[in-house]
Amino acid sequence: MASLIELGDIHFSYGSVPVLFGVSFDVQPGEVLGLLGTNGAGKSTVLRVLAGLSSPSRGVVRYDGRDVTAVPAETLCRQGIALMVGGRAVFPDLTVRENLQLGGFTVSSDELETRIERELARFPQLAARIDNLAGSMSGGEQQQLAIAKALLMDPRVLCIDELSLGLAPTVVASLFDVVREVNAAGVTCILVEQSLTVAAQLCGRAVFLEKGSVRFTGDPNELLERGDLARAVFLGSGR
Repeated sequence: MASLIELGDIHFSYGSVPVLFGVSFDVQPGEVLGLLGTNGAGKSTVLRVLAGLSSPSRGVVRYDGRDVTAVPAETLCRQGIALMVGGRAVFPDLTVRENLQLGGFTVSSDELETRIERELARFPQLAARIDNLAGSMSGGEQQQLAIAKALLMDPRVLCIDELSLGLAPTVVASLFDVVREVNAAGVTCILVEQSLTVAAQLCGRAVFLEKGSVRFTGDPNELLERGDLARAVFLGSGR
């Protein structure tokens, strides 16, 4: 099967500080891929490069067989790559409805209302808070809103940075169900995670980054058998 996304020899620096060193991996159509690693490993930067928000100093990004390395983020968004950035990816001083209307900026007004109703049906808590300011909601509700905004674009590829960070396990479980639902409908998903447990539950394949380089690609459960990687990083060097 041809890859939907390919990153080849990606190098990136923030000013004079290098962050990515020859990152290469592919993403298959319809899979859920986890990008794993500790803070500072380069996971979020990889997503930004993939989504067109940051330009690599070297290397190539291919999407559906085409070189999109220099394609602007807005164009890639229109072509089906949606990125939910890390943190609370909402406008806190706008209402839920206003957030959703802004999230569908590339969608025609008639179609946007239909899609907003679809996402409100998917997330009943958002429907109940439709006129509330996003900043007044819980962390879990804000994550629901952030995902809903990304799904308004009907993406082919959904990139999520830190889905589970700081959320209660019950909230994380409900968000997992949404990811599984959209993936079952054919959306390819790429998830940045620090938690190996999360990745093992949700991702069929994982790419492990350490200090800006790929150290492992494969089944996330196999990381538990790699003492040089997972035990030191996820379990602590003394265990």
